[in-house]
Amino acid sequence: MPPIPAVTHSNSPVRFCTRLHRLILRSFWYSSMKITAENKDWSMSEDKFPFFSRKQATARKCLVSGFSTELLEVIPEEPSLNVLLIPGNPGVISFYKEFVEALYENLGGYASITAIGHISHSRQDTANGRLFSFQEQINHKVDFIKQGLRNNHLPIILVGHSIGSYISMEIFKRFPDQVAFAIFLYPFLSLNPRSLRQCMIGVVARSYFLSTITSCLVALLGSFPATFLSTLVRRFLGQSWSATAVDSACNCLMKYHTVCNALFMARAEFEKLSEEPDWSFMRENVKKIAFLFGTDDHWGPLSFFEEISRRVPGAELSIERAGHTHAFSCTEAGSIWVANYVATLIKNQVPN
Repeated sequence: MPPIPAVTHSNSPVRFCTRLHRLILRSFWYSSMKITAENKDWSMSEDKFPFFSRKQATARKCLVSGFSTELLEVIPEEPSLNVLLIPGNPGVISFYKEFVEALYENLGGYASITAIGHISHSRQDTANGRLFSFQEQINHKVDFIKQGLRNNHLPIILVGHSIGSYISMEIFKRFPDQVAFAIFLYPFLSLNPRSLRQCMIGVVARSYFLSTITSCLVALLGSFPATFLSTLVRRFLGQSWSATAVDSACNCLMKYHTVCNALFMARAEFEKLSEEPDWSFMRENVKKIAFLFGTDDHWGPLSFFEEISRRVPGAELSIERAGHTHAFSCTEAGSIWVANYVATLIKNQVPN
């Protein structure tokens, strides 16, 4: 990964933001990892996943909390449980298409898989420019379970990615009897003061001016011709990204309303996560939660992994060492690997 630009020496706000917008995009969806062996052995070779024909996830929209909401679903005829995926930030749900399909396949078709996007983290601005806070996004997921989740009488397995792990934990508190298990993938549950990327995003998110400039710059890039934009995304975000992820970045992520909402949400995230995590809740539900960490993930550093192991004795903790990243869903190999990990946990913890 190239060195981070020395933005502190820029001599104008425009140059500062020009250099910064690349960092913002990378920081949300890229976290390079040199994986080492620790804790459970979750390494898998690529040849264990031959090509097979999967049931395709269906995209649909529904009204939740009065706002258009994007969903990805794979619904069997007679499901025995619901798996609900809560994305990170940005919450562009199409990034998770390959993961959702692989998870459904790994669970043998008996679980209903639903992934819900954040409001206005989408291709179209259906909220007319409105910005949604972190708490509003949490309430939105709670309302979805009450109003829009199909077969909502069934037990729920929560799968949260990044800040989606925090949201999943808040959902768990609202539905303690209905949630059978919760899995937190590369969890962002506490601030990492050693992370330069987090500090830089915090600076931008707290500034209306910098947030607006960054959103404009990203949207400007998003207006470029599709071929050029796809090349740009692969060059600066991930050469190994799948075609689905590249399309999601070009058509959903690089929109003014999406970046504005992602930064507005991040501002409240950083305020909330500066508080002490809810250790009591984790200890009380230690048999119903599991964590997957990466070894070089600034959103969920190993120092937090170690803190959980001390504060929550007996917690199901694993470290991924197969070479994937925080943005696992942006590559087909990462999606398949994490889907297998999640499916194995579900089969072991929640027998059908």
